[in-house]
Amino acid sequence: MIIRTETQKDYDEIYHLVRDAFKTAQVSDGKEQDFVVKLRQEADYLADLAFVAEEDGRIIAHIMLTKQKVWTSSGFFEALLLAPLCVAFDYRNRGIGAELVRYAMKVATEKGYKAVFLVGNPDYYGRFGFIEALRYGIRNTNGIPAQYVLAAELEKGALFGVSGQITFAE
Repeated sequence: MIIRTETQKDYDEIYHLVRDAFKTAQVSDGKEQDFVVKLRQEADYLADLAFVAEEDGRIIAHIMLTKQKVWTSSGFFEALLLAPLCVAFDYRNRGIGAELVRYAMKVATEKGYKAVFLVGNPDYYGRFGFIEALRYGIRNTNGIPAQYVLAAELEKGALFGVSGQITFAE
């Protein structure tokens, strides 16, 4: 398996992978593949932080990080949003998703980003250092239950004193 940056040539295959992967997700609105397309069209899209895992020429997993702002009383704090992460059904439970998360966070750290947010399962993402964003004083405005809005510092102490609101693209 290799992990590499996604290319425009991969978009159609990624679209179908995301659609199919989320058919069996614990929580899904069925529009995650369209969310990926929308994220790519936004100014916050970071082409160098969107990755695929490939095996035998087939894309088996995908992850992307895009810019995400936390609005504070003094302006905004720029961080990243991890969304979505998916692995093809036949390749699950092999650690591929975890490897993609670690890889993406490592590259983001090397590029100087300080923190990552996501909406997801705290039991799964806790192993990567994600905790409730509310523990940092950051609340979401989307009405998502707080236990699923998670944050991880890429730089120790990066979120100390950063309190405010986060709004996720829909």
